[in-house]
Amino acid sequence: MPPPLQPIPGSYGWPVVGPLRDRLDYFWFQGPDEFFMKRMKKYQPTVFRTNIPPCFPFFDGVNPNVVAVLDCKAFAHMFDVEVADKKDILVGDFVPSAAFTGNVRTCAYLDTFEPNHAQVKRFAMDILKRSSKVWVSELLVSLDEMWSTVESNVSAKGSTNFLLPLQRCLFKFLTKSIVGADVSKSPDIAKSGPIILDAWLALQLLPTVSINVVQPLEEIFLHSFRYPSFLIRRGYNKLADFIGSKGTRKQTNLTRVHYGLTEEEVVHHLLFILGFNAFGGFSVFLPGLLGRLISDQTLQEQLRVEARKNGNVDLSFDSVKQMPLVQSFVYETLRFKPPVPTQFARARKDFRLSSYDASYDIKKGEVLCGYQPLVMRDPKVFDDPDSFKPDRFVGDKGAELLKYLYWSNGPQVGSTPNEMNKQCPGRDYVTLTASLIVAYLVRRYDSITGDGLTIRTVQKAMTK
Repeated sequence: MPPPLQPIPGSYGWPVVGPLRDRLDYFWFQGPDEFFMKRMKKYQPTVFRTNIPPCFPFFDGVNPNVVAVLDCKAFAHMFDVEVADKKDILVGDFVPSAAFTGNVRTCAYLDTFEPNHAQVKRFAMDILKRSSKVWVSELLVSLDEMWSTVESNVSAKGSTNFLLPLQRCLFKFLTKSIVGADVSKSPDIAKSGPIILDAWLALQLLPTVSINVVQPLEEIFLHSFRYPSFLIRRGYNKLADFIGSKGTRKQTNLTRVHYGLTEEEVVHHLLFILGFNAFGGFSVFLPGLLGRLISDQTLQEQLRVEARKNGNVDLSFDSVKQMPLVQSFVYETLRFKPPVPTQFARARKDFRLSSYDASYDIKKGEVLCGYQPLVMRDPKVFDDPDSFKPDRFVGDKGAELLKYLYWSNGPQVGSTPNEMNKQCPGRDYVTLTASLIVAYLVRRYDSITGDGLTIRTVQKAMTK
């Protein structure tokens, strides 16, 4: 029997005043975690009405009203394509200018019911399939270069921040794998590429995220207006020209034949996959993963024992599949700190949304907002949900939990990324790549010390 029907609690407040108040709470007085937690405690259910930035005064046409869904059962409705419309709803009702992507609507903003979604999604999945031939080898080469740089910096300075070497590593291996272009043959692109992508991502997303700078400066200068694309146009065009001229020509020709894309469209889709999905996603996720690893010596040793005992001598996706603790550590990091914390969907039609204790009528056009760091701490699904447990996903019980791990715009198991859904086509590439990086580190080093983004000492293993 479905749970009883109830009205959705909460309020959007007075026009202008309500959204502005919620915006200040979200960015300034509370922060996203506290913003959702306080309202969840106030209204009791995990489903309620609130406002999500951006809003007044300079975001014409953006509706901040959302229905928050903060438990696993309610959250799952956001991935049902029959009721969840994903057209232009990646970051709530706010859509950065298409000029940021060469006036091409990329797959992330397309709904599954749009006629060109299937062809662009197939294109993305095909690109990843082709990249698999060199993915691991290019990653390992780039990791060797990165950690040699880190070792030199630690030796010379006593400590080092690993973020810039990590981003250069990511940019090099992803560009070679996804685009088929070798940035080592273009020193200018190798140096400036990560910086350009960071700026390109920031200009699109800054109105919707908090970066914890001094208030009220952040509110005034970062959250009050859209950023124009011309600020990054020169850098973006530089990368687009590089991809167009140095990317694999055979790949471009094949995509025109199979997917009906022009060569210009191919370049912009490739750049979005490279810069937004892959480089951007890894740049958010990996620093937290590595920061937790290097700050926990006990965890390092547990992972080291497994990584050196299991798998083949040479690391590969198959070998890390034989390391359940390494994979569980990656999954638990994704549960605790997903790279995309908020998910959105617009109701395609009137439907009834079910939570654990109640059902709610959702009207066509209403926007659902799921804040994953809280959804992934649902106590009805995860034992001791506020504790980080590296072995949470080990064994049969842990494997069962993977169907509630929604970090990829869908569950980790129980569905497959395909042209009919919005799940990240690189879902398994992300988890296996992160697992491979962890295994690489604990095989390479007998000890790494540091905290956050800072590495203080590294002790290399006698043998890898």
